[in-house]
Amino acid sequence: MTMAQNAVKQTNNENLKKNRIQVSNTKKPLFFYVNLAKRYLQQHNEIELSALGMAITTVVTIAEILKNNGFVNEKSIITSTVGMKDEAKGRIVHKARIEIVVEKSDKFDSLMEAAMQQHAYGKVIENNQATVA
Repeated sequence: MTMAQNAVKQTNNENLKKNRIQVSNTKKPLFFYVNLAKRYLQQHNEIELSALGMAITTVVTIAEILKNNGFVNEKSIITSTVGMKDEAKGRIVHKARIEIVVEKSDKFDSLMEAAMQQHAYGKVIENNQATVA
């Protein structure tokens, strides 16, 4: 591989990492990841949702919420196993891994704008109630 090809490959890998969300089923609530995915989609046309082991169900649920609400179209799903060293047992343990790539739907921008307007409208009502009371 030439230096130019290496540079292109490295740039592509860096770009992939910028639009990747690695989901854990213990660290953050489900809708943290749903909202994070929406923010990433505002910056990138497609994002990768990935998870290992028990977090796979969480990442599938996130993708389904985004898809069923019309924010994304599913582009690809890749499954594999990853060998990880188990510190307690001192051996390699294979964990299931999933990568779901989704892209913005045609309705994404209008849905986000509607959500922002609804959020702003809710703030106006809260402020008016606080002023009146």
